[in-house]
Amino acid sequence: MPGRVSVVRPGLIVGPGDPTDRFTYWPARMDRGGEVLCPGDGKDPVQVIDVRDLASWMVRASEDRLAGTFNAVGPAAPLPMAGMLAACRTAAGSAATLTWVEVPFLEAEKVSPWSDMPAWIPASSEEAGLAQTSAARAIARGLAFRPIADTARDTLAWWRGLPAERREKPRAGLSPGREAEVLASWRKARG
Repeated sequence: MPGRVSVVRPGLIVGPGDPTDRFTYWPARMDRGGEVLCPGDGKDPVQVIDVRDLASWMVRASEDRLAGTFNAVGPAAPLPMAGMLAACRTAAGSAATLTWVEVPFLEAEKVSPWSDMPAWIPASSEEAGLAQTSAARAIARGLAFRPIADTARDTLAWWRGLPAERREKPRAGLSPGREAEVLASWRKARG
């Protein structure tokens, strides 16, 4: 149906209500405080889109009978991992300490991008392009993004409202014990 349909290709959809915990891990982790294991050097790009921004734009696209293929990824400007984690720490009102750990060390410790370190794809990996997709066509047609700090704040508020038994079993990210183990190994390796 050329010229009559919209094909929307979102990246990582995040925000309140996300059952995957792929973004939620970070504001929840900052909320716990203490030393936080952070992947790489903080410069790797991250792309996420708040479900509310995506839904709002898709409704408008439908109402406007927008046709074409659109990458619905955000934010509008490049977002490094350090920027996303700083926003999550701010949203949590946390004094957590961020400890950046080099990719080769994480690989040796079998800490995986995306599953153990959600939303993170090392710029040196074969999949790096997944976090560098252009959304220019969608932005030109009205796709807009709320600040990542707002997404982190609202996601954390949603997370805090879940039953304790659900919060005790996150579906993504490192367990507190595994994180402490990797951080201890990192400190030992650095002397």
